[in-house]
Amino acid sequence: MCPQELHRKIRSVMKQWQKVEDTAVASTGRIMEQSDNPIIHLLMEIIQRDSLMHHLVQQMVIDSLDNETISLNPDALQRVWDGIEKHIEIEKQTIVMGEEVLQVMQGKKMAIQEYLVKYLLADEEKHNLLLEDLEQVKQGMSPCG
Repeated sequence: MCPQELHRKIRSVMKQWQKVEDTAVASTGRIMEQSDNPIIHLLMEIIQRDSLMHHLVQQMVIDSLDNETISLNPDALQRVWDGIEKHIEIEKQTIVMGEEVLQVMQGKKMAIQEYLVKYLLADEEKHNLLLEDLEQVKQGMSPCG
């Protein structure tokens, strides 16, 4: 597949995906209108915000194909790396705390609370993975590997 065809395919899928995310936003809104339960509202709002963020990321992928290449130079990353390393430690703390709370809840018939804490823990693990992957990108930029 030539580069133009590859870009067209990626762009097409990203635009379709954005439409699905738009549908998800509308769907969560409808569900919130139909319910006055605070748990349902919270879950739909979480999903809605994630879908909005997904749309932004998809748009960045599209823009990078249409306009300019996405770039991250080593100097830009290095300027904020100390802060990122500190944030990695913060994320690790939140994971430990989430695991601790889950352990305390185990067997206590706290299904809703456990469900929400599992969500939080999964999200914190996702944040940690994003930053760990960024560290791999940084290492790949280094002339020494």
